[in-house]
Amino acid sequence: MAAVEIERVRTARLTGTRPAFRDADELHPLMADPRVAAWLWPEGPPSPAEVRSLLVRDADHWKRHRWGPWLVRDAATGAAVGRVGLKGTEVGGREEVEVAWMIAADRWGEGLATEIAAEAVRVAFAILALADLVAFTLVENAPSRRVMDHLGFAYERDIEHAGLPHVLYRLSRPAIG
Repeated sequence: MAAVEIERVRTARLTGTRPAFRDADELHPLMADPRVAAWLWPEGPPSPAEVRSLLVRDADHWKRHRWGPWLVRDAATGAAVGRVGLKGTEVGGREEVEVAWMIAADRWGEGLATEIAAEAVRVAFAILALADLVAFTLVENAPSRRVMDHLGFAYERDIEHAGLPHVLYRLSRPAIG
């Protein structure tokens, strides 16, 4: 498998590309929006330095695994609309692969998270041949839980993540044949 197969993905309305450090200036306003930060950074919106640090971690993740989160752009306009993709994480002492998403608050309700996260699921199962995936969010984040439901994830259990109550969902690769 050549890494280039997953460094750039496309759906009907979106493109996802391996993020670069220069993307911090576009991502910061999306991530610092209080509506987004409330779900991902309850302690307060990330600073520009924290977004740059996140991109450093993304670059390291891509280097180690040859896959990771994508910077997501509107295919028609080229405008950055989020960060979505796969990332290694630890849940309850177990190494897992998470499908994670962050979409600009001004674009919520358009189905963009479900659309590009479905592409991440396809990549995980069809290209990377992963056995299963997890997704988790704060207990009260009903919109993200709906995305999980639309993607076919099933509620597994309540967990604590970053010191806060979350719900953990899981999706297993479909049997072929």
